[in-house]
Amino acid sequence: MTPFDRPAGARSLTVRAEAGSAAAAVLRHVLAEEGTRLVLLVPDPHARFAAVEVEAPFAASVLDDGYGVCSYVFAWTPEREPLPDTGSLSAYLGGFGDLRMRADAATAVPLGERTWAVVCDAELPSGEPAGLAPRTVLRTQLAALEEFGLVPSIGIEHEVVFRDGSGAPLTGHGVDYAVGGTERLAPLLADLRSAASALGVESARAECHPGQYEVVLRHRDALTACDDALLLQLLTRRVASRHGASADYLAAPETGQGNSCHVHLSLSTPDGPAGFPFGLGAFLAGVLRDARALTAVWAPTWNSYVRLRTASFSPRVLRWGPDDRTAAVRLCGTSASPRLEFRFAGADAQPHLVVAALVAAGCAGVADGLTPPDPGTVVGELAPTPWEALAELEKGRTSELLGEDVSTQQLALLRQELHAGLDAVTDFQRRRGSLRS
Repeated sequence: MTPFDRPAGARSLTVRAEAGSAAAAVLRHVLAEEGTRLVLLVPDPHARFAAVEVEAPFAASVLDDGYGVCSYVFAWTPEREPLPDTGSLSAYLGGFGDLRMRADAATAVPLGERTWAVVCDAELPSGEPAGLAPRTVLRTQLAALEEFGLVPSIGIEHEVVFRDGSGAPLTGHGVDYAVGGTERLAPLLADLRSAASALGVESARAECHPGQYEVVLRHRDALTACDDALLLQLLTRRVASRHGASADYLAAPETGQGNSCHVHLSLSTPDGPAGFPFGLGAFLAGVLRDARALTAVWAPTWNSYVRLRTASFSPRVLRWGPDDRTAAVRLCGTSASPRLEFRFAGADAQPHLVVAALVAAGCAGVADGLTPPDPGTVVGELAPTPWEALAELEKGRTSELLGEDVSTQQLALLRQELHAGLDAVTDFQRRRGSLRS
């Protein structure tokens, strides 16, 4: 076992920090070798990384001193244009100064060719954590949950569609659980297994839509789970590119199809796993109560709402059920070690923010002593359109759960998404227009 291994199961923030300190000593030694380089990665609000690459021998010193990144990476659009400079976003857009990246050495993963990648936290010039950084948002919510003696373990499933250079899926039809019919995918997947071996993949399988595959990472602490979900996407895109293909993480890759980000969550107490309904039930009730208010986190893009209109495996109606994949929340695992699978989010959602929102809502349910409804009971639905999701943000519950700064950021991001969509002329509009001729 190395300091860079991803241990399965829950880890408190304190234990997680200790692992980072141990890993830093080893990584510093690795980076002292001539010819090595370090890629510093900061998760942004759009489920991707902002990156800076540093060379040896300077790379080793970055572990102690950190390195600069422009503050607007937490307040930019998918096109990397700054959001409107309003409210709490001013701290990130006024003057476009530097934040300091602080490497979390426990996240280190080899990229090949003597290159290592490491995920970073971000600090304001004052030394305070950057409040809009998705890692900071998640860490804040985990600390609040630990006040109740609860530590989560998280497993994230992402679905992806592989396409060839012309944009056609690498399988001509759905291949759910198939062995045959996936031959064109086999060389790419073999290289991906090798590239992602350090991340602790639990399983992978063909999925139900053309070219679609699902990769499941083992349960681990929440920060590592979210970091590794993005690292896996990074590696998947790199491997696909080497094979002349692309990896499509759109929430709805085609009409009637969905790529999801399913989050499996269990809770540990000092005495062992939290049971159901006791402990885990109050958490579930809190999430069901606030899932609609948090729709913009699960569904951040226009395309997200196309997914929410697809079949029952992308459920919009809020109910839970035991081992029921048509429910928004599926209770699974064993009676001794139960877990919840939250099926709200699409593959385009930011995993740190998704898990932070789940933890915030679940923690509120624990604090309020909520009781979950009976299985199968419908208690509402997610906002079905981005306008309704925007209205939910404006009501203020997201601010109560995730903080005013994050709420302001999410409002600005969704408003910009709507404006950008309304400024675009799409193939859909052209086709509808042609029907009028």
